[in-house]
Amino acid sequence: MLLLGTSASWAQERVIEYEYITLPYALDALEPAISRRTMALHYGEHLRSYVENLNRLIKGTAMEGETLEDVVLMAEGPLLNNAGQTLNHNLYFLQFSPSGGGEPSGALRRAIVRRWGSVDNFRLAMEEAARTLFGSGWVWLTADGAGNLYILQEAGGLNPVRRELRPLLGFDVW
Repeated sequence: MLLLGTSASWAQERVIEYEYITLPYALDALEPAISRRTMALHYGEHLRSYVENLNRLIKGTAMEGETLEDVVLMAEGPLLNNAGQTLNHNLYFLQFSPSGGGEPSGALRRAIVRRWGSVDNFRLAMEEAARTLFGSGWVWLTADGAGNLYILQEAGGLNPVRRELRPLLGFDVW
């Protein structure tokens, strides 16, 4: 997996209508880790529905034209659910690469080892967070402004940006 860089320009630009992202890989490119069927369901149906609902719900509101991240910060109810799931799924699908994988390296690896003692301990902590998340939602590796790492469970379509944390790696738990 590839982690997102420090800037996700698609989430920061002011928009009139939120777009359904185009994957930088084919639906079957992540097999066997993620099947074509799973990708078709989550990308082809779920994400498309969230984007369509977001565009319908935001029309005529004070948040129309705001960045996706800002909508997630300000919205409540169905608008938050659809904006959050759009942001979450965008981050989720763009964190993958058919040629990715392996262990983290560089500054990220050092931060993980500093926080959890080893990459294996980090994996176990992420797995435990996913196993213990009640219902469906997301498990995130996040960072605060000082670069401290945290594992965060979020219910439904919530996103760590609402807690002033930067999402680095996310897993959809359903």
